[in-house]
Amino acid sequence: MSSAPMHLQEFLARKPASIQRGPLAIILIEDDVVVQETLQHHLKAGFRHILALSPEAITLPEEAEGRITNVMWNTRQPASHVQAVNAVNDAVPAGTWIYYGFNAEFLFYPFSETRRIGEMLTFHTEERRDAMLTYVVDLYAADLSAHPNAVCLEDAMFDRSGYYALARQDNKGHAKERQLNFHGGLRWRFEEFLPPDRRRIDRIALFRAAKGLRVTADHRFNIEEYNTFSCPWHHNLTAAIASFRVAKALTTNPGSRDEISSFAWRSSHRFEWNARQLMDLGLMEPGQWF
Repeated sequence: MSSAPMHLQEFLARKPASIQRGPLAIILIEDDVVVQETLQHHLKAGFRHILALSPEAITLPEEAEGRITNVMWNTRQPASHVQAVNAVNDAVPAGTWIYYGFNAEFLFYPFSETRRIGEMLTFHTEERRDAMLTYVVDLYAADLSAHPNAVCLEDAMFDRSGYYALARQDNKGHAKERQLNFHGGLRWRFEEFLPPDRRRIDRIALFRAAKGLRVTADHRFNIEEYNTFSCPWHHNLTAAIASFRVAKALTTNPGSRDEISSFAWRSSHRFEWNARQLMDLGLMEPGQWF
């Protein structure tokens, strides 16, 4: 019988060779919903190693082949990503590319069906970028009566319109350079059930480790350049995270679960599980990469 997984801090203190080269993925597992599918998706993307953080031990996909390490972390605490991501940042060599997301979330990037994540990040690094903006695109089951937790991979829907951006302001009310707050999806349509600080759909989910770098509870960083959507000279790559996370929350939380019978509306569209669909709708940007 295999031993119980180590706690994240103990694992990182051992400076394991598996995380000394990127790109790395951190998957925070909050419940048992499509955990295997989430891990398999990111294995296929080409991450060199995946850290699966969970409160209890999980079964890893058979094809993991030493590329996934399950470590213990209380992912059910508020803003559970903050201490975890910051700890990994401090434990890996500066410049290492890191992605972080949650179970039932699936990273897509331009041409992800034919190109691996490392290829894209190499190009992004050559463009002198240390972080990449990702849009969280809310997925939801077409039929909530058949799928009460709103998760269905075979019949997933998303909003093809209703997205917008607002200027991000500093503490003096001035617009920040190359920073915007993006909105849309379920967070926009059902905003009355979400606190204001959770209504944005932008997340800096891909970034290079750096000394003193810190992620915040609202998925931004303490280094302002990391929060920009592009460099000053031209458009850069962006990516998208197809996520059931908000739909799960809305169908579970006591304040909203009895108020929502369906997420479907006139702009609902079947999700085709490919990057081309997201690029065609402007939900991610190939920049100068072709």
